[in-house]
Amino acid sequence: MPRIERRAEVVWEGNLARGSGSISAGTGAFSGLPYSMPTRVGDPDGKTSPEELLAAAHGGCLTMSLAGELTGAGTPPQRLQVACTIVMDEVEGQGHQIVASHVEFVAAADGLDDDALQTALAAADEGCPFSALLRRAGADVRVGARLA
Repeated sequence: MPRIERRAEVVWEGNLARGSGSISAGTGAFSGLPYSMPTRVGDPDGKTSPEELLAAAHGGCLTMSLAGELTGAGTPPQRLQVACTIVMDEVEGQGHQIVASHVEFVAAADGLDDDALQTALAAADEGCPFSALLRRAGADVRVGARLA
């Protein structure tokens, strides 16, 4: 695989407590996603956060990895439904840290049984760069899957 580089652009105006910002994808896939400290730590009120974007990135990467594993095993998925939750918490002496990522799949594929799904999931998790990055950072990465 070739080296991959992607870019996001962020604009922030104001101080931390009362300021706000927006995040845009360099590709134009999304633009001007609003975020702020109050909506990051409290009610999201329709705004995003770095943690939500990380959840989307980890979930998206792991989904592609699982689709590849299932396809390689002869049971290409018809549908993978995924939920990824990123957890940020206070770590003594380190401030706020990403401490966990929990990813849950519901998989539909002709001929797929639970044993094959769990084997493919383990291989997908092993091959997912985001899972590896989060684990190296000390986060608790948990993945699970069930058949639809």
